[in-house]
Amino acid sequence: MNKTIKAALLPMTLLAGSAGAQTISAQSIIVNPTQPDLNVQVNVDKDSTGNAVPSYRIGESIRLSVKTNRDAYVYLFSVDAAGKVNQILPNQMDQGESFVRANTVKTFPPANAGYTFDIEGPAGLNKVLALASLSELSLNDISRFENAQSNFANVTVSGQDRLAQALSIVVNPLPQNSWVSDTAFFDVAERAPVRTGSLFVGTNMNDAQVILNGRTLGYANRTYTGIQPGRYPIKVRVPGYSDFATTVTIASDRTTNLNVDFRGNVTPAPVRPAPVASTYNVTVRSNLNGGRVFMNGNEVGTIRNGQVTASVQRGQYQIVIVAPGQPAEIATINVNRDGGINLSQAPRTTTINLLDLLFR
Repeated sequence: MNKTIKAALLPMTLLAGSAGAQTISAQSIIVNPTQPDLNVQVNVDKDSTGNAVPSYRIGESIRLSVKTNRDAYVYLFSVDAAGKVNQILPNQMDQGESFVRANTVKTFPPANAGYTFDIEGPAGLNKVLALASLSELSLNDISRFENAQSNFANVTVSGQDRLAQALSIVVNPLPQNSWVSDTAFFDVAERAPVRTGSLFVGTNMNDAQVILNGRTLGYANRTYTGIQPGRYPIKVRVPGYSDFATTVTIASDRTTNLNVDFRGNVTPAPVRPAPVASTYNVTVRSNLNGGRVFMNGNEVGTIRNGQVTASVQRGQYQIVIVAPGQPAEIATINVNRDGGINLSQAPRTTTINLLDLLFR
């Protein structure tokens, strides 16, 4: 089974004292006011010193380690943002593991364990308490196993202060030099955001369908977003024609363009690579369908269904669209970021800054 340590943003305020002479602080849930010769150290697997505050992402697994300088019984607890307390040790999956030999590092879950500790939200600072005692403690007032098949105990107290008070009552009858505590911190961050890319497939057919990695996306001449980065097989299918098949590479935060001409037999147009970080996508819109588009004298594509998209570097470009029997459309643009321009509505030989246009 899986056991989850829930991530929590723990209160860092100073707590009031509890029963007996024990003290409670922001650094430890419960502190022995004396200096016993018993020592316990608890740490998480990303920090072997126990002094740092390493970071984990939600869904990531975590392992805890404890070490004592004398033979002792060790009890582990965690507290989440809502005040729910989880008892990590003892549990009924690590029989006898709450007893730790002197100067021996014990790790939980141990190697080949049948469970894991997995981080859950919300994001924030988390705390794990280790309480070591020379004698075995009774936690009946803090937690209980529901039955013999219960792997982990149900904790009956909630909140850091109530846990501290309950533990203070447990250790109060003990000699002060027979128990000690230690605390480890770790920070939890949100899951890494999934960065996706987009794909535009243009054809000269209105009923062309796009099949990416075996899944039909829909019709061509539109942009599909939210695609995981990677290399995929793609087919463009038109009734009465053989399928056009190739592969495309989807890059994060970029649009990959694929243009396909169906003329009797399918002949693929060159596939422009996904733009790199120094390039921008410029969509040129025009009523001259079939017109050839030139930017600074270089042909970048053909107007299909009223537009074509080209990837260019930052700078100034003269755009010229030529079509048989039609006057050329001409404009000069300054490319500063992704954008679009409608040449059919732009005065000829004018200068346009893409920052002044409507961007999508």
